[in-house]
Amino acid sequence: MPQPIKIILVDDHRIVLDGLKSLFDNDEEFLVLAAVSSPGEALEKIKYQQPDILLTDYTLPGMTGLELCNQVKEKYPAIKRVILSMHDEGHLVKQIIKEGVDGYLLKSIQQNELKNALCQIMNGLPYISPEITKQLMSGLAHEDKYELLTEREQEILKLIVKELSNKQIADRLSISERTVETHRKNIFRKTNTTSLVGLVKFAFAHNIV
Repeated sequence: MPQPIKIILVDDHRIVLDGLKSLFDNDEEFLVLAAVSSPGEALEKIKYQQPDILLTDYTLPGMTGLELCNQVKEKYPAIKRVILSMHDEGHLVKQIIKEGVDGYLLKSIQQNELKNALCQIMNGLPYISPEITKQLMSGLAHEDKYELLTEREQEILKLIVKELSNKQIADRLSISERTVETHRKNIFRKTNTTSLVGLVKFAFAHNIV
C-alpha cells in the first residue's frame, strides 16, 4: 500500500480544524501530523515533522496564510503549500496565485473534491477551486474595461476610492469641481457601477489601486 499523504493543518477556528482532522483521520490515504491554530505553531511543527502538504487558512493571527506559505517555501521547498479559505475576491486570489502556492481551495469545497485536489497537488499539478477559475476567467474577459478610462479618469478614480470629495479632488488636481463632476459621471458610466463600493471593487479587480 502506498504511503499516506502527510499533512499539517492550520486554522484559527477550532471547529474547522477539528472537522478537517476528523475527515483525514478517517481516510488511510492521509495522515495528519499536526493540527494547529497559529503560523508559529505550524513552523515549529514543520521543523520536526516535515509534511508533504501544508494546508492552511488565509486569515491567521500574526501573519497571513500566504506569508506562512512563503516562509515554508523558502525553508522547505519540497513541501506543497495549499490555502483553504473563504476569500474569493479576484485581486486577492490573483496575488496568492502569483506567489506560487500549489493550491487555492474554497471552504465550500466538497469533501471528496478536497481529497482529490490534494492528491492532484501531490502529483505535481496545481489545483484551484472551479468557482475561482470561473471567476478569474470572467475577470480576464472584462479585464480591458479599465482601458476605457482615460489617464485623468483613472487618476480621479484613485482619489474617489480614497473617499476624497469633488472639491478635494479639484484642489489636488488644479481643476474645477464641475470638471471633476463630469469625470465622476463618466467613470460611473464606463465602469457600469452606481456606488463607491462598486468603484472600489472595480479598481481593485483591475489593479488600478
